[in-house]
Amino acid sequence: MITTRPTFLSVGFFLLFLSLPLSSLSQPSMSSDDSVYDSLLKCLSDKTKTPQSQISKIVFSRTNPSYTSVLRAYIRNARFNTSSTPKPTIIVTPLTYSHVSAAVLCSKPLDFVLKIRSGGHDYDGLSYISDKPFFILDLSNLRDVSVDVADQTAWISAGATLGEVYYGIWEKSKTLGFPAGVCPTVGVGGHLSGGGYGNMVRKFGLTVDHFVDAKMVDVNGAVLDRKAMGEDLFWAISGGGGGSFGVVLGYKVKLVPVPATVTVFRVEQLMAAGAVDMVHKWQFVGPKTDKNLFMRMLIQPVTRNKVKTIRATVVALYLGKADDVVSLLSKELPELALKKENCTEMTWFQSALWWDNRVNATEVDPKVFLDRNLDSSKPGKRKSDYVETEIPRNGIVSLFNKMIELGKIGLVFNPYGGRMTEIAEDATPFPHRNMLYKIQYSVNWNENSPELEKNYLNQAKVLHSFMTGFVSKNPRGAYLNYRDVDIGVNDHGENSYKEGEVYGRMYFGKNFDRLVKIKTAVDPDNFFRNEQSIPTLPSTKTVVAEPGMAKRWSRAGGAAVIASVVLHVL
Repeated sequence: MITTRPTFLSVGFFLLFLSLPLSSLSQPSMSSDDSVYDSLLKCLSDKTKTPQSQISKIVFSRTNPSYTSVLRAYIRNARFNTSSTPKPTIIVTPLTYSHVSAAVLCSKPLDFVLKIRSGGHDYDGLSYISDKPFFILDLSNLRDVSVDVADQTAWISAGATLGEVYYGIWEKSKTLGFPAGVCPTVGVGGHLSGGGYGNMVRKFGLTVDHFVDAKMVDVNGAVLDRKAMGEDLFWAISGGGGGSFGVVLGYKVKLVPVPATVTVFRVEQLMAAGAVDMVHKWQFVGPKTDKNLFMRMLIQPVTRNKVKTIRATVVALYLGKADDVVSLLSKELPELALKKENCTEMTWFQSALWWDNRVNATEVDPKVFLDRNLDSSKPGKRKSDYVETEIPRNGIVSLFNKMIELGKIGLVFNPYGGRMTEIAEDATPFPHRNMLYKIQYSVNWNENSPELEKNYLNQAKVLHSFMTGFVSKNPRGAYLNYRDVDIGVNDHGENSYKEGEVYGRMYFGKNFDRLVKIKTAVDPDNFFRNEQSIPTLPSTKTVVAEPGMAKRWSRAGGAAVIASVVLHVL
C-alpha cells in the first residue's frame, strides 16, 4: 500500500509566483545558467562514466553556437518559434539509453521541469516550452528502426519519424505495413504513446493495438521493458502519453499484412453542387462501410467566383482494387459520384507517399521519407471533438454557414467503426472507440502576426463552441494527440488533481482513474509532468497496488512502501 502525505503551499508565495513576468520564470540569468550547466555536465559525466569533454557534445546551453538550431529543428508550430517564446536552459540530445537514464537522474535534484521531445509535433508545444525553468530532453537521435520480416514485428525508437518507420518496413517487405499516421515527420514517441492512428484505423485499429513490448526509463533512471515495468505501466504508456510516466525509448510493434495493390482517390464538391447531402450521407457510410475503406472528409471555406462557399473533399485509402471500391460506393454513397478515373492503384508504401501530398507517388523516390524537414513549420492551431450521433442535415447546413462566416478555420472528419468497435474501451487508455468519427479543427497561417493569431485562435474557439450540441457529452471527448490547452492546464500545485481531471476526463474518460493510480504509484513526486500530464492522486487518498503494477515500487519484494508526494511549484 502506498500512502501520501498532505502537501502545503504558501498562498502568498504562489500569488507572488503568478505575478512574476514570464521572462523571470523561464529565463534564469546567464551566470545561473552556467552554474546549472556545470552541475548537470558533471553529473552526466559521473553517471555515464564519460569524460566531460565527450558528454558535452550532447548538452547544449544557451551560449552554445548550436543551441538555436538544435532548439528550432523540431519546433513544428511556428507560434512557438519566436523571440518571446520561453526557452530551455539546457537541451540534452542523448545518443544512448544510458544518456537518457543519466539525464533523468541528474535533472531531478536541479528542480527543473524536464520536457521530453521526440518529433516536436505537440500542437500546443508542450514538449518544448514551459513558463517554468526547464530542460528539453530531445530524443531525435534515438531513431533506430529494426524490422523482423519473419516475425512480422519491428522495434522502433522514440526519436524515429513515421516516414523512417515506413521506409524501414518498405526496405524489408512489400507485403507488410503499420497502421500509424499520414504525416511522415511525426515522431514515434509522442504519436505511439498517445494512441496514434492513421488511414488503416478501421481495418487494424490504433497503433497501440499492435504493441508487443516497450522500453522506457523510469523516475529512478532504470531502463524497463514490458516484463520489468509490469502490465499496468505498459498499459498506461499504450495510449496514456509517455511523458507522464517516464521517458519512452521505443516500442516493439506487430506489423500488419497489406495487399499488393491498394487504391487512393480524392473527390471534392462545393456547397452548391451537393456538398451538404454528400457530407450528411457520409456520416452513415464512412464509419459503417467495408473496414478496408477509410474516407477522410475535409471541410474548408473557400472563395469561388468572388463568392464564399464550402468545399467538401473526400480523401480515401481502400485496401483493394479500384473497381471494387467504385462498385461499393456506387451503392453506398452515390452522392460522392466516384468514378474509376478518380482512382489510382499503387502499392501501400506509395499510398503513404500519396497521402503526404506527393501527387506522382508512383514515381517519387522513397527516400523522401527520410527527410525530416527541420525548422520548417508554419503557425497553427488544432482542436478536437468526437461525434456519436449523426449530425442532421440542417445541422450540416448551419455548420457550413458558420464556417463561411468565420472565414478560415477548417474541419477534418476521421471515421471510426470497423476494428475500432471490436476492442473494449478500457483495453488501452484511449476511450473513444465507439464514436462514429473524430473531428479535427485545423487552421494554419503564413506569418507570425499577433493580430492574425488572435483572429484564428478565436475562430477555432468559436467553432468549437458552436459544435457543442452536435458532439459527445459527459464528458465532451478530446484526442490527446491533438493537444489543446484551451480545455485545461495544470499548474501542479495543491489543486493538481482537480485541474488534471478537467482535461483528463476529456482525453481518457473513465480510464483517467486508472491512469492516475498508476502515475501515483510509479512517479509519486510527479517529476514527469507537463501542462496536461496525468496528475497524482490527492494527497489524502491511499493507493493500493494492483496486480501487475510496476515491480520497482518496492525494493523489498512486494513489501509496503510509504511514499510522500510533494507537488512542486517551480
